[in-house]
Amino acid sequence: MIVRMGLLTRKPGLSVEEFRNHWRNVHGPLAARLPGLRRYHQNHIVDSRQLAIDHARGTWVIDGISELWFDSIDDMHRAISSEAYREVAQDHVRFVGETGLITAEQNVVVPVNAAAGPLVKRMSILTRKRGLTPEQFKSEWWGFHADAVKKFPNLMGYTQNLVADRSAGLGQPASDEALPIDGMVEMWFRSVADIEAAFRSPAANVSQTHALSFIEEITTFLVETHEVI
Repeated sequence: MIVRMGLLTRKPGLSVEEFRNHWRNVHGPLAARLPGLRRYHQNHIVDSRQLAIDHARGTWVIDGISELWFDSIDDMHRAISSEAYREVAQDHVRFVGETGLITAEQNVVVPVNAAAGPLVKRMSILTRKRGLTPEQFKSEWWGFHADAVKKFPNLMGYTQNLVADRSAGLGQPASDEALPIDGMVEMWFRSVADIEAAFRSPAANVSQTHALSFIEEITTFLVETHEVI
């Protein structure tokens, strides 16, 4: 299964509440009709602080991150070639401004513990260290780093999304420089206090020291997730 993610910025002149309302109540039901779509989540940005880590932050300013899961790349391409997608694209420009799109391969390191009750979700955009190849980035991130983060206290879920393709707008190819994202992190905790405690732990010291060797920038957000499908 692969995931298509949109990094969304609300259209100029639109308030945060107007953006969220349109995305949830108008756009969500349209996108839910895409053929072959397995899951669809909207992640509404509620906090853009770096929060608990000391690492260079990127210049990302976004209002939401969409996630659409398909069984394969071919299924995704069929969906975005469909009549249903034309309606989605037409509605997109009514409430979204700048947009970056990525297609990612997922590595579920720690499955989400749904039994833990309501959780706080943290998402982070990663840009690989200058001079590192995508293959080297993947090796460091999915290897040592994944094992280190797995040891965080209070961690209720951890997924790594490795970028395989990127585009700007609704389909124009984008270079690494135009869309400097190599990975998207998803982490779940019971509370913000648990996030802060986890990143003060010995396990975090190990992971954050290692991060300096292969990650140029980490841009973090707290999100509220609306599960459409």
